[in-house]
Amino acid sequence: MFTGLVQTLGKAQVWGDEKIKVSWSHSAHDPIYADLALGDSVAVDGICLTVTQLLADGFIAAISPETQNRTTLGRSPQANLVNLEGSLRVGSKLGGHFVTGHIDGVGYLDASVRTENAWEMSFTVSDDRVSRYIVPKGSIAINGISLTVADCNASGSWFKAAVIPLTYAETNLQYLSPGDLVNLEGDVLGKYVEKFLKLEHQSSSHDPALRDWQETIATSESPITADFLSEHGY
Repeated sequence: MFTGLVQTLGKAQVWGDEKIKVSWSHSAHDPIYADLALGDSVAVDGICLTVTQLLADGFIAAISPETQNRTTLGRSPQANLVNLEGSLRVGSKLGGHFVTGHIDGVGYLDASVRTENAWEMSFTVSDDRVSRYIVPKGSIAINGISLTVADCNASGSWFKAAVIPLTYAETNLQYLSPGDLVNLEGDVLGKYVEKFLKLEHQSSSHDPALRDWQETIATSESPITADFLSEHGY
């Protein structure tokens, strides 16, 4: 589990068969390198990867075919700058939102416009596995960065986010050009709500008694009225 608050930048490059090498110019102040160990989880551009080998300048992680198909990793033979965040520790501050590191799909940058107080970045999403969870003022992780949806269309296939100068300067958003791909993860809370609503619909459609009860509740007058609440001290 992560927060979507990027700690440092690194370089990621395909390393042999289904592996990736992540490296950085580490220092004693690097929050990830300081206590990195085998088996640790690290978000690499928002993708939760497990450290399988430690190097002097970074680490090696395995990437499955599913990860390669769903994300931007492995799509370029060159080393790319990536956002890095260590896993959330119990008791740590949660400054962003709950980010699982399980990417829903990719989108691409439409435009990045500098305003007086922020960068307004708009993205296009063609994958319904991503767009269904994009709602106005909702949370979204872009390359592992926790951001708020400032605006979007009804389907969620286009959205805009405002990025403050600090976030822009400390992440790889500053290097994006129109058309560049990004990893996207929708808010996990929205996914659970969607699942519960589907289960409720399925159970009610197959259970006549439950369906009749729901229809009775929907058409009957509730005894809880404004007058009732007032009489009882509410």
